[in-house]
Amino acid sequence: MSRRITLNSDIGESFGAWTMGADDLIMPHIDCANVACGFHASDPLTMLKTVKLAKQHNVTIGAHPAYPDLVGFGRRHMALKADEVTALIQYQVGALQGICAGQKTTVSYVKPHGALYGDMLSDGQQFDAVCEAIAALQSDYDTSLPLMVMATPENDAWRSRAKKLDVELWFEGFADRSYDDNGQLRSRSCSDAVHDDNDAIYAQAEAFAKGRPIESVSGKSLQIEIDSLCVHGDNPKTIETVEKLRDIVRQAYE
Repeated sequence: MSRRITLNSDIGESFGAWTMGADDLIMPHIDCANVACGFHASDPLTMLKTVKLAKQHNVTIGAHPAYPDLVGFGRRHMALKADEVTALIQYQVGALQGICAGQKTTVSYVKPHGALYGDMLSDGQQFDAVCEAIAALQSDYDTSLPLMVMATPENDAWRSRAKKLDVELWFEGFADRSYDDNGQLRSRSCSDAVHDDNDAIYAQAEAFAKGRPIESVSGKSLQIEIDSLCVHGDNPKTIETVEKLRDIVRQAYE
């Protein structure tokens, strides 16, 4: 059965005079923007410009918090206590919400970045700390503040865990990443972690959008349901791919 899914992208990851990504080109083609909050990338002015761009294109704004690791782009694991994780989530969401308030808009969901994103699903205490941070913030929002996490065959178990903390989950899949037999993303240390064939990317996106199984790197069938598909727009050459993915997602439920 086809499911209506959104397209999301990591956005606003420039820093000072250093530019990353093609935000102005990819923003018109996505539904949700995961806006960096200053810990792994971005700065106040970049955040402001990104929020303005998202508002211009009617794109839903999400906070993209990370470990405090500008040098490592948030991709290095950090041994933090649960209360430290809760605090850094609230700090970063609050910073972005302040920028949004100035533009008469709001943060609508949270998607952690990099190592923090991965640690959530490998460490239950980290997951709970993130959920507790979000649950504490929800009283300041008119609606719930969903948490976006990686979709796996264990979606139901994570949904149940988050529900106990009063947090809604949005499950995310990747069109350009390969999956291991256990339904986890293939490690970037492996040469086949990223699909370099556009046809493979499009086929995986269509399978997700139509609710069909995808194939692992060894050919195993994996049934993974998603709410959102992450797309990457690191340079202008990828925009054509994003446009095609947009068409695939739309056609799946039309």
